[in-house]
Amino acid sequence: MSSPIELRVVDVVAETVDAKSFVLEPPEPTSYSSGQFLTIAVPSEEQGFVARCYSLASAPHEGGLLTVTVKRTPGGYASNWLCDNVRVGQALKSLPPSGVFTAASVDDDLLLFAGGSGITPVISLAKETLARGSGSVALFYANRSADSVIFGSTLAKLAAEYPDRLTITNWFEDSQGLPTAAGIRAFAEQFTDRHAMMCGPAPFMQAVSDVLKSLDFPRERRRQEKFVSLSGNPFEISAEVVDAADLGAAAPEGAGCTRVSGEIDGAAFEFDDWRPGVLLLDFLLEKGIPAPFSCRLGDCSACACRVIEGDVEMVTNEVLEPEDIEEGIRLVCQSLPVTEHLKISFS
Repeated sequence: MSSPIELRVVDVVAETVDAKSFVLEPPEPTSYSSGQFLTIAVPSEEQGFVARCYSLASAPHEGGLLTVTVKRTPGGYASNWLCDNVRVGQALKSLPPSGVFTAASVDDDLLLFAGGSGITPVISLAKETLARGSGSVALFYANRSADSVIFGSTLAKLAAEYPDRLTITNWFEDSQGLPTAAGIRAFAEQFTDRHAMMCGPAPFMQAVSDVLKSLDFPRERRRQEKFVSLSGNPFEISAEVVDAADLGAAAPEGAGCTRVSGEIDGAAFEFDDWRPGVLLLDFLLEKGIPAPFSCRLGDCSACACRVIEGDVEMVTNEVLEPEDIEEGIRLVCQSLPVTEHLKISFS
């Protein structure tokens, strides 16, 4: 699997009373895309450490430092430990940046929705588009109150710097109640030709998704990022080939090898010996294909691909929506062969 890296904490910024940003220095230049996340190992007396995913608030054009923003979760061990204990000079163990909540182009016009700490990947997308591309950005940002707004000063500076390209609408629960379908619709219907991307609490994203569907936003222009607690520890999962029987899924009796073809980063590949009971991610890594992945648990969608021909059986799926499945999206880390030929794309 991707080797863990040690990130040195070079700054800690109090964003609000219950949210902090941690500015991290990698040991060597680390490439990533706006909207991606880090999987961080948080020390734990009971378990050694627990793994949690935190979106990057930094943007690639800002330089080599990585910034994650953590908001305290009531009763949440990891977020509270980080906010209470991390100091400048400490080192945090992390997996390299990963994730698929990314924009296709910095020249695309974006319609962004953020609820609370869901602003973290969203502001990364906004900053990169405004600084590096020609796209315009419209942001609907929902919070409990004005005091709970994360990145308020940063957003104000961006609005002043890009007055013709950045539109921001704030929604405060203490004065307006929870975001309503009517309020979301009034904002979204001004930008129906844009690429919509959302991150926040599940009810918020469901409300936004319902409005976008009612406005006939096509599926390819609707993206969402879920904050999901990992069901296991990706730092301890071996990259060895996993037998399907260990995962509760058996290969069909008498099944032979499957031919796998596809492309990644513009390079084509084809193999004819994907064995029954072997997860597709394990097979591709065994063949030297740099397939993307992070959690290896079916929790994060970093390994998502699109099936062009054939199909697979997924052992576990905690993140893909029914619409995603219908469109052929599959999790490579959970995919077992069921057809004689499989063609996939990571584009």
